[in-house]
Parts: sequence; C-alpha cells; structure tokens
Amino acid sequence: MRRTLLSERLVKPAFRYSHLVNVGPHWYLSGLLAQDRKSGALLGNNVGAQAEKILENLQVLMDEFGLGFEHLAMARIFTTEMQNFSQINAAWEKLFDSIEHLPPARTSVGVAALPLNAAVEMEFTFYREA
Repeated sequence: MRRTLLSERLVKPAFRYSHLVNVGPHWYLSGLLAQDRKSGALLGNNVGAQAEKILENLQVLMDEFGLGFEHLAMARIFTTEMQNFSQINAAWEKLFDSIEHLPPARTSVGVAALPLNAAVEMEFTFYREA
C-alpha cells in the first residue's frame, strides 16, 4: 500500500508532488530547500545557513509524521557550491552532535542548478516498521 502525505507545517508544493511517500516500512521525503515554512521564500544567505534551515525543516516534518532520527536511513545532498561543502558539513555536524543517534548513510552531489536558485537541496529516506 502506497500513501502520499502532504505536510500541514511546510509550504504547499509548487508542483504536483507529495512531501512524503510511505510504502510499507519505507518513507521517502522529497527534496527540501531552505524555505520559509509559511511563505515558501528561500532563506539563508549562504550554503551553510541554507543547510541549517533544511535540517530544521526536516525535524518539523519528522515530528509531524512520527519519524525519528532512529528511522533515518539515507540522506542525499545536492549543492551548487561544492567548494563550500565544509559549511554544509558544519550544519550537519551541529545537528548530529546534538542528538544520540548516529547519522544516516549519505551521498553528496555537485550540481549546476537547483530550484529557486538554492545552493543546497537535501532528500531523505526513512525505514520504520509498523
């Protein structure tokens, strides 16, 4: 059974996609940008600040749908600024140094462009048995 879920705490998607798709124990979170949760405006004046906002929005979604860091299996990071990836890592370390769970597997990819001219986008996969 496949369930598609839209967040009530994040801005509505601008196009036809779901924030989250649940198939059995697998949960697939669409790519997140550093968007204001109400207006959808891109926030953060550098890649590090954008990464922090994305990770903040991730936690909002996790809370809304009953997911925890113990369920986080994979993260994919896309950035137009590989030369500044240390800022993304700093935001990542700040989050994972503050919680008891080990970080998920992770892939990082340099790209030419992202929606809204963002510098970073992250998508996540969770595994939670019923």
